[in-house]
Amino acid sequence: MLKNLRHEIFLFLGALFFAFNGVPSKLIMETGLLSATRLTEIRTIGAFITMLAFVVIRNRKSLAAKKSDIPWLIAFGLVGFAAVNLFYFLSIQRLHVSIALIIEFTSPIWISLYLKFIAKKHVSPLMWWGLAVGFSGLVLLAQVWKGTTLDTLGVIYALIDAFAMTGYFLLGERMLKIRDRPSLMVWGLGVSSIFFLIIQPIWNYPTAIFSSHVGLTGRFAGHVFTGWFLILWVILLGTVVPYAFVLSGLHGLSASTSSVIGMLEPIFAGIFAWIIIQERLSTWQLIGGAIILVGIYLADRAKADI
Repeated sequence: MLKNLRHEIFLFLGALFFAFNGVPSKLIMETGLLSATRLTEIRTIGAFITMLAFVVIRNRKSLAAKKSDIPWLIAFGLVGFAAVNLFYFLSIQRLHVSIALIIEFTSPIWISLYLKFIAKKHVSPLMWWGLAVGFSGLVLLAQVWKGTTLDTLGVIYALIDAFAMTGYFLLGERMLKIRDRPSLMVWGLGVSSIFFLIIQPIWNYPTAIFSSHVGLTGRFAGHVFTGWFLILWVILLGTVVPYAFVLSGLHGLSASTSSVIGMLEPIFAGIFAWIIIQERLSTWQLIGGAIILVGIYLADRAKADI
């Protein structure tokens, strides 16, 4: 029980850091100096260099991989790191963030369907109830009725992102059985970095962002951060730390349970937006957040029903 609680706390912290990362990321992109894909590129490369240095100092031998594992590691990097980030940013450029999040967080449903009908594994009825309740809460939290015009390409991007997140949890669960978490992160971030370097050569990088001054909005208007500080935050506290927490949680829990706990991210994002940039939460959003917590509780209880 205590072991499960520890892994649940890891996932809780991962969702917390991922949610807060939206604040500095939004501030950076609002400068107009850095596109979403360029931000993803520097985020991935910076996190890769950080984790590589850590693992080389701590246990460089752990980076070795069997020939049979390399295709899985490449798939994990392309799907779990490159695709998840890229298609999320592409989707929110064409859709309301609320709609994009709703589609993205259908990943627990796809995971459970995969386990039930393809992997032929038992899925507890409580898990289905948890998914239904949690998804209903997401609909309320995102207030989807406020954005009714859907861009077809945006929906496609968001669906691809949901499938990529599904792959991230399933591949992560598989790879953590044969590799330690730090080396798996190095491989995932390394593959993603190579991908972005190919589609966006580094010599064309808009370096003006590093010396720019970015002003905060809302409650903290008047405070200014340098671009390099915000990017460093995105790399370390918005990528390295939350990915480490999520993989640590996934190491002890199933992919389905881990992905449902990930539904906490929109709740935290709404809270941070309210505190920092003074985006008010409506009554329906507060009710939606409470319903998501009920869904997560049901999904968590499903472990005992397997």
